[in-house]
Order: sequence, then C-alpha cells, then structure tokens
Amino acid sequence: MSPNSTRIVIIGASYAGIGLAQSLLKTIPNIHIVIINPSDTFFFNIASPRILAKPTAYKSDQYLLSIVKAFAHAPAGAFEFIQDHAVDINPDSKTVVVANKGNIAFDYLVIASGSSTPSSTAHGSTLAPFKPTGERDLEAQINAAQHEIARARSVIIGGAGAVGVEFAGELAEALNARKTDIALISSTWHVLPALKKAASQKAESILTEKGVKLVRARKVVRATQDATSGKWKVDLDDGQTMEADVYISTTGVVPNNKFIPPQYLDSKGWVSVDSEMRVKGSTSMYAIGDITSHSARLLLKAQEQIPVVACNLRADILGQGKRKRYMADDKVMMIVPVGSSSGTGQMFGMVPWGKLVAMIKGKDFFVSKAKEMIGMK
Repeated sequence: MSPNSTRIVIIGASYAGIGLAQSLLKTIPNIHIVIINPSDTFFFNIASPRILAKPTAYKSDQYLLSIVKAFAHAPAGAFEFIQDHAVDINPDSKTVVVANKGNIAFDYLVIASGSSTPSSTAHGSTLAPFKPTGERDLEAQINAAQHEIARARSVIIGGAGAVGVEFAGELAEALNARKTDIALISSTWHVLPALKKAASQKAESILTEKGVKLVRARKVVRATQDATSGKWKVDLDDGQTMEADVYISTTGVVPNNKFIPPQYLDSKGWVSVDSEMRVKGSTSMYAIGDITSHSARLLLKAQEQIPVVACNLRADILGQGKRKRYMADDKVMMIVPVGSSSGTGQMFGMVPWGKLVAMIKGKDFFVSKAKEMIGMK
C-alpha cells in the first residue's frame, strides 16, 4: 500500500460490496480497498433454494467462493481482506472497530452489510441459510440444514414470495419419492404478490401439480419447536394450528446494523441515504444494497447502485467529474423457477413461458455464472 493511497473500507462481502470493490479497483488509481466480513467465503445464495433442497445438485466450491481469490488480479497492495466482525463505527476518528483487530482507519467507508432473515438465524424457524448467517463456517451450517430438511416427512414453508415459491418447487421435486407433505403459507390470496396475477396463478398451478398444499391469505403469528419431539407447531392468524417436522420461514428481513451508530439509521433500522447513496449526516460514508433505506432489496437494484457509488467516490477522491444519482423505481423484473423444468415471473411487463424460465434460471440457478458475477477470473 502506497502511503498516499486513498483507503476505502467496505463492510460486508455481499454482491454489492464485492461488486463495488471490483468496480473501484478498475476505475480509480492509487486506492487501497479493505473488505471486512465474518466469513472468508462468498455465498452464491441465488441458488440457495436448490442448494438446501437438493444437497447433491452442486459441489460446495461452486457456491462458496474464496473472497481473496476473487481479488487475485488486483494490483499489488491495492486489496486487503479482514475476516472479522465490525462492532462499531467512529465517524469523528474515521475508524471502524472490529472484534479482534481493533481500529481500522478509512478515508471513505461503504456499508454493505446487508440483511438477515429468521431462517438464516434460526429465529422462529428451522435453520435454512437463504442468506449468509454471519458465522465463519457457513458450509457447516448449510450441511446441517440440508440434513435436517432431507430427513423431514412434513415441511411447512412460511412466506410465498420468490424464495418461498422457488424452495417449495425444489423441495417437492427432491422429496416427492418419499411423499413428504409440503405446505406453503401465503399471507395473500395469491403467491408472488409483487407480480402480475397471471404470473402468480402460473406458480400456483405448478406447485399444485407437484403436490404442494397452498394455505392462502393466512399469516403465521407464532412458530415454536417442541423440545422433546422436535416437531414444529405453527399458529395462524385464524386460530388454526399446523404441525410439521420442519418449519422454514422465508418472510421478513432485518438489517445487519448492530455496529452502526443510531444517528445514521431510519426508524426501521435501515441506513438512511441520499440520492447519491451517501449516508445522511456524513461526508465520507456511503451505503449500498440491502442495508439501505431503499425498500426494494433485490440483486438487480444493488447492481444499479454500484455504478452510482463508484462514480461518486471517484469524484470525491479525484476532486472532479460528474456525480450520479440513484433514482429508485417500482419496476419489477423477476424470474422464478418452480422446480427444474418450469416457472413463472415478470419480464418487461410480461409473464415468460415456463420453459424460458427453466432455460434462463431453472437449469442451474446461475451457479455456472457465480464466479463471473463477483469478478473471479
């Protein structure tokens, strides 16, 4: 690292965090990037519904990728990885406090710590890492979840968004031979409520054909596991109770914000950012991806934010150049495989054919593109 290098610290090795780091290294000279993340592997969680339902579908090195190797092409001294937990940010001294390394200085800081779900933390749900868990040994947790799911004779999935629908379809294929009972609970009458009605109905038709029971317009108010039998009891808002060997929640996200000073958070705990993705109340901090106050927490939205933050950091560092603004929109583009041979979604306002969905995403959930997506050669 050159003594005159600009030091940019990124908290979180998410798609957004890694994608931004790769972009900065390509476009800004004489910088030193530091990524802080609890695990030294990047989890390609796009494929998590299939990974968890079908343990033999992929080898772990196809979806758990070395973060350091992703930056093997970086100029000498330009990249540093710290495997640790961030525990605080000191904006006045421009330092990040990490659990085992003390203070890490920055000229600019980017918060890309993302979000968690009940299933990824096993909070009111069987452990099912649809997202990184924040632990060092993510592979062991994935293996444990795969084993627990594979031995189940009955499964309840709470939440009928894209992850819930994809997982239900994969699980129905994986456990069909054992005639495992699978139920999918939707808080709305139709699954995939963010999509057109025709897209939702297509998913419902496929799920029904695969033997998945749809529980419509019901919310889970409580899910508890019996300490003796291990069975899950799921209470619904109409007073009905369901039981299963495994209950997996695919609803709700919570911000990974324990290390962030409260003055930078909105009322729901997300990082408040302005139109340039700068943290409100700061001149040297940005945020990107799920952790921000933008409610559409989708990969495509994070990818749209990367060039905005990269451009504005370049302008900050070089003291010249136009700045970009991120204008969030409500356009929805989503491809949802429901098993390996069909699916639904919304593309340019239209519902794609099931075979097209299978061809684009259902074939391998983009695992063949995992390395490319984080810039790994």
